[in-house]
Amino acid sequence: MEAAPQDRRSGERRRGDRRATPPHAESSWFGHESTFDPSWGVSGNIELDQRLRALWSQRVVGGDDSALARIHRTYAAVRAAFGLALVAAQGAGSLLGARASLPLALICIAYAVQAIALWLLPRFQPLTTPVATPMLRRRQWLATVGVDLVAFGALHLVGSGGPINYSALLVLPVLMAGVMGPRLVALATAAGVALLLLAAASHGAWLEAELAGSLLQSGLAGLGLFVIALLSGELSARLSREEMAARGSLELARQQAQLNRLVIEEMVDGVLVVDGRLRVRAANPAARALLVDAGLSPPAPFGLESRAAWVPLARAVTRALAERDWPEAGRELTLAFEGSAPRTLRLRVRFVRGLVSGDERNGEPLCVLLLEDVRIAQARLQQEKLAAMGRVSAGIAHEIRNPLAAILQANALLLEDELPPAQRRLARIVADNVDRLKRIVDDVMELAPGGQAGAPVPLDANAEVGQAVADWAATVALPLGPSSRLRVELPDAPLGVVFDPEHLRRVLVNLLDNAGRHASQAPAAIRLQLFALSEAEAQLVVASDGPAIAPEVEPYIFEPFFSTRSRGAGLGLYICRELCVRYGASIGYRRREADVGARNEFVVTMKRCALPAADPSLQLNP
Repeated sequence: MEAAPQDRRSGERRRGDRRATPPHAESSWFGHESTFDPSWGVSGNIELDQRLRALWSQRVVGGDDSALARIHRTYAAVRAAFGLALVAAQGAGSLLGARASLPLALICIAYAVQAIALWLLPRFQPLTTPVATPMLRRRQWLATVGVDLVAFGALHLVGSGGPINYSALLVLPVLMAGVMGPRLVALATAAGVALLLLAAASHGAWLEAELAGSLLQSGLAGLGLFVIALLSGELSARLSREEMAARGSLELARQQAQLNRLVIEEMVDGVLVVDGRLRVRAANPAARALLVDAGLSPPAPFGLESRAAWVPLARAVTRALAERDWPEAGRELTLAFEGSAPRTLRLRVRFVRGLVSGDERNGEPLCVLLLEDVRIAQARLQQEKLAAMGRVSAGIAHEIRNPLAAILQANALLLEDELPPAQRRLARIVADNVDRLKRIVDDVMELAPGGQAGAPVPLDANAEVGQAVADWAATVALPLGPSSRLRVELPDAPLGVVFDPEHLRRVLVNLLDNAGRHASQAPAAIRLQLFALSEAEAQLVVASDGPAIAPEVEPYIFEPFFSTRSRGAGLGLYICRELCVRYGASIGYRRREADVGARNEFVVTMKRCALPAADPSLQLNP
């Protein structure tokens, strides 16, 4: 469907306005400098208009009452002032020798008393504030506009031909009738005042024989009153709409600011706002945690040059502000903390401007720094790779199992026949390698999301752990005995737990491999304990005297592909955790005090169960 020519011209004009916008018209806190230009401010001092509109909105919304309420109070004060002025005018006329009119004086005094009482007495406050009840609105109109019409009309009729012209006072009730009431009531009020002026003109014209001129003058005045009533009604309605829009807009802006603050506070990445003096103006909790080795840094504001560990970050900010250029992908820098491991951060920079005075190009430059721990980012990337690998490996493993089963069956049939020793040896090699491939497939499937757990059976953890420790010690050529690196403490009686025997063996071997890799050569450098924790739980503890795991590394040791060794795959502890979860068990790490030999402890908590009566128990013979 083809667009209308007028729409195309409007679109081209908007695009032309955007092309004509200077590149520094507006700045954004969360991106490079923006070129946004409000359509209502294409010409003139845009910044001044924005500032004035912002101040007006704050004044409107920040007030305790509405603009119409202020108009009503002003109207009550003006009526009181008019009443005092009328009484003063009557008194001044008498002092100057003018002939006093008793009806005029009584009307002025009565109006002044009513206006002052309505303005000052609290009991009449509902009559001087905007109300929504129709009955109260009618009473309010009668007590203010109605009284003004009667009083000023009487003054105009009684005082016509005198030294004071009271007709100008009739403008006030007509004006307020347009503000306070609907349009029909305002027009009716203007019509009534116009008829009053015509009646007064007719009465005066019969006396002065100037009927035509007086009627024409009164008619023009009545026409002006109609215009005043219409304009005042439209202006009051527009004022109400703009006030409601301003309140709604500012409330939306306040909600958006709270939402932005909440999002920034909950962001995983750190956010810092730094000015040209290297002073941090704002910092979210993630950034404050990245700037120190433990806990949180002081809340903003603080200087980047106040600590030696922040010097690389301060230099990077100085360079960014000087060059006003930074790679989109960011750069890496390292913060070295005293007595703790260094931390590598990826730093991304966005440039903004602060408050502007005079020329908008003179604003103070600011930097929004986005900080990300490189180690955490790499672990997150590796976890995503693991998920993708799991989805692929599940399909591949299924395809591999079928030919492996065929090979195993064919090899078993081959072994049933009489074969020469050489061929039988080759057949055995085939069978062993098929079993090895099946175990590899099982390991890959264990990493796949949604892998099925083995059937949990009641087993004697005392016998299984003892046998697994003996096999592991023989594999790594570690002698057992009082002076051995490995000290084993097992219960005297069988201990039933819920676990798969092969999986429990795999968890134990992984923990012993880690302990043996980091422990010293001293006797009892590696300690293994198995005991009943309660009626429902049993614990397996593997401890070593190696260096304690750094606090910043500890939260990620059970994550996949996370390893402190350059050649480590980072899957051992992850597999241990996954296997424990499958059987309702848990695994965790805890750091002991420095004076304790075995500082690093990995604790596996398992569910206890009853063992069958005929289940034999194997004991470890050291």
